[in-house]
Amino acid sequence: MCQIFFSNKIHRSSTVSAKTQPEIILYNGKVWSTKGFVSAVSIADNKIQNIGTDTDVLADAQKDAKRVNLQGRTVIPGLNDSHIHLIRGGLNFNLELRWDGVKTLSEALQLLQWQVARTPAPQWVRVVGGWCEYQFKEKRLPTLDEINKIAPDTPVFLLHLYDRALLNAAALRAVGYDKNTPDPPGGEIERDKNGNPTGLLIAKPNAMILYATLAKGPKLSFQDQSNSTRQFMRELNRLAVTSVIDAGGGYQKYPEDYKIIEDLHRQKQMTVRIAYNLFTQNPGHENADFEQWTKMVKPGAGDHLLRLNGAGEMLVFSAADFEDFREPMSVLPSSMESELEVVVRTLAQARWPFRLHATYNETIERALNVFESVNRDIPFDGLRWFFDHAETITERNIERVKALGGGIAVQHRMAYQGEYYISRYGADAAATTPPFKQMLKAGLPVGAGTDATRVASYNPFVALSWLTTGRTVGGTNLYPKQNLLSREEALELYTNGSAWFSGEEHLKGRIEPGYLADLAVLSKDYFSIEEEDIPDLESLMTIVDGKIVYAASEFENLAPPLLPVSPTWAPSKSAQTEPKNTAQKSTWKSSCTNFLCDARSILNFAKRDCDCFVF
Repeated sequence: MCQIFFSNKIHRSSTVSAKTQPEIILYNGKVWSTKGFVSAVSIADNKIQNIGTDTDVLADAQKDAKRVNLQGRTVIPGLNDSHIHLIRGGLNFNLELRWDGVKTLSEALQLLQWQVARTPAPQWVRVVGGWCEYQFKEKRLPTLDEINKIAPDTPVFLLHLYDRALLNAAALRAVGYDKNTPDPPGGEIERDKNGNPTGLLIAKPNAMILYATLAKGPKLSFQDQSNSTRQFMRELNRLAVTSVIDAGGGYQKYPEDYKIIEDLHRQKQMTVRIAYNLFTQNPGHENADFEQWTKMVKPGAGDHLLRLNGAGEMLVFSAADFEDFREPMSVLPSSMESELEVVVRTLAQARWPFRLHATYNETIERALNVFESVNRDIPFDGLRWFFDHAETITERNIERVKALGGGIAVQHRMAYQGEYYISRYGADAAATTPPFKQMLKAGLPVGAGTDATRVASYNPFVALSWLTTGRTVGGTNLYPKQNLLSREEALELYTNGSAWFSGEEHLKGRIEPGYLADLAVLSKDYFSIEEEDIPDLESLMTIVDGKIVYAASEFENLAPPLLPVSPTWAPSKSAQTEPKNTAQKSTWKSSCTNFLCDARSILNFAKRDCDCFVF
């Protein structure tokens, strides 16, 4: 449930008994805490030790304590993205040019041209999600002619949300698509009058064509995947993110694709806390995965930096709807209930928490029928479970979720697809999509997140802007005022609200004595700035587990050493010279990636027996 703690008064100190002396003291700030706004906070070991006035908190300081004058800056609990694909995204982060937040198509194409010029053969240039055409002033996608003109010889793969991909001629050659290539079960290849592929791939009825094509590209070495993951975590730290709940993902196998993050954990190089869910990769054989995993490992295994959270977001492929609002809602197969019930029984019997991807109320209705049936035989009785997304859930089904002890993790997918949703279903339907205000009114646990890195940007401040203003990244107003959240409500969802989904609501998400010391010092005051400035917020200092993991501006001298990015041509801002062009400079910090590749074998399209979706 969402409880809001705020006031305009500065409160006196609150502390917990502790033998250790404070190691870091932040003072002369505006600290959003459970006691309202205070001016100082102290940290001992990896916990919040004391909050209150400067005088009271500084009184505890010994000579060797690090004192940081915040100069009036606002401090919030570290943000917690309750649905992101960090582990998979980390493996690929250094491969990708980012268009997140780029304001014009002209600037985006300049960034593309710049990266093409510095990418050696046979590597690809990839822009893999996190943007949409409506964010551009021009309100359109690039054309294939524009891409081919910029890159006649370098393969270019542009993923737009999960609805389509644009490949230049060089990329078509690299993946081997020609007039003899059939449309796969999960997609459509647009063709010219002679039957030759144009370069446009359409996700219809699902996104398998996009996944399978992207998987044909070069892959990073183990060393560079490790570097890539650390770069992604640092980028999230820059945006005040200190925790995430990882939702698994398509082509992300367990345990093989978790070796990098486990290695970083062993080396104490993680700067974002991760609770991860396991995502089945075997259509038709999903329960075999979960039977194996429930015997291999238990939920909570690990520690509060890296731990298993449970199952999902994919439990069975037949229950996975597709959220491309450009297309009609897909009808899930009649086998959904029986297949889902087998898996949920396995999980409930093993006391494994679970999450389920569900965009539409029609999917949620059918899933709840299954959950209620299993609960009658194997009571959930406090077992933590939740739906992801739930854009069109009804009030009745919100109550059913509550009755079963579940929650809902919402993401800002409508900030990127709102215009498409209105075009298909109308503005009135969009006004409560998703109905997060009703969820809170019902007393349901609600967490916030992004579903990054493909269907939306990983920038949490874009999500906070969407929750509080109701606007898409293209500026369209989706929600009436009564359906919006206050800034405090939205921030609560993104901190302690999200912690519920990993069973850690009593450990993190608040600046309160005894809670884990995860917090961020913001570039501007989130609580008072103009609403149009919220998406541009970032952290000037981020603390995770009581350690400063990121610092900039006046706190730059406190920053840990910058990790070099390899290779030097990678599209990561820390690996390249800042562009001199003004337009490029304005979007330079949005392009964060790098890569050194091995050749990867061509993957065939996987056959699917349903119109389901791999995330």
